[in-house]
Amino acid sequence: MNLSLTNVHLDLGAGRRGTDMGPSAIHVAGLVPALEKLGHTIEAVESITAPSYESVDAGDPNARFLLEIHKVCSQVAGVVARSVTVGQLPLVLGGDHALAMGSISGLARHYRTKGQRVGVLWVDAHTDMNTPDTTPSGNVHGMPLAALLGIGHPDLVGLAGSEPALDARDVVVVGARDIDSTELALVKDLGVRVYTMHEIDRRGAAVCFEEALEQVTRDTAGVHVSFDLDGVDPECAPGVGTPVPGGLTLRESHLICEMVNQTGALLGLEMVELNPTFDHENKTGRLAVWLVQSALGKTIL
Repeated sequence: MNLSLTNVHLDLGAGRRGTDMGPSAIHVAGLVPALEKLGHTIEAVESITAPSYESVDAGDPNARFLLEIHKVCSQVAGVVARSVTVGQLPLVLGGDHALAMGSISGLARHYRTKGQRVGVLWVDAHTDMNTPDTTPSGNVHGMPLAALLGIGHPDLVGLAGSEPALDARDVVVVGARDIDSTELALVKDLGVRVYTMHEIDRRGAAVCFEEALEQVTRDTAGVHVSFDLDGVDPECAPGVGTPVPGGLTLRESHLICEMVNQTGALLGLEMVELNPTFDHENKTGRLAVWLVQSALGKTIL
C-alpha cells in the first residue's frame, strides 16, 4: 500500500501541553521501519507545525487559539485531499484531536466530488462534541466531532466546504466513558451511535466492533479511523493528557484495528493525543506503532 505520512505538531487545542511532540515519539518508536517491514511504501512525508503556545494569544476563551488551529487544520485538509487524489492512504500523526477536523474534512471534500460519503470510527474516551457555546474548558480538542457534523464555530464547520464533512449516520464512537454533561444533548439530538465502555463490557468487544464497522461502511466510500490514544486504558497508554480509567484493553485496542483492516475499506488513519510528557519510556509511542501496524495488516499468524 502507498502511504502519505503527515506529522502534525499541535497542542493548542488541548488543556495540557505536550501533544505537539507526539509525532516525534511515534517515530522514535520505529513507525517507518515497521511499516516498510509490512511491505508498505511511504511516498510522501510532511510536517505541519503550529505556533508555540507562548508566541500567540489564546483569543476567545470559549475557543482558545481558534485562528491558529483553523490554519493548521486547513493545511492538514489540503495534504490529505492531495494524498487520496493520487492514490495514497493518508496516515496522520498528532498532535491533539482538533487536527481531525482537517484530516476528515480533506477526505470528505475528495469523496464528495465522487458523490460518496465518508464513514468515521472515532475511538476515544470522550465524544468531542462540545461547541464554543457549551464547552466547559474552551479547549478546541473537545469540539472536533461536533464541527465535522456541522455544529460549532463557522470557521471550523467550513473546513469541509459548503456542507458538513460528516453525516451522523456514518459516525460511530467507541470507548466513551467521560462525556461532558454540556454535550450530552447534542450527542442524543444528532443520534450519533456511541459504544460506551459499559456496553462493550456487557455485550463484548467483538460484537460491538463488528456492529460499529458495519455501520460506518454501509453506503460509504469506506472508513477513516480517528484513534485518540486516551480511548485505551491508562495502564496501557499512560502518555495522554486526559487519561480516564477503565478504557479499552491492549487486546481490545488491537482487535478493533485488526477488524478495520479486515473490512478492506480503510480510507485513512490518524493517531492523536500522544503526550510524551506523561509517558513512561515511550510506552504509549510503542503502542501507537503497534496499533498502526494492526490497522495496516499485521496479524498474529
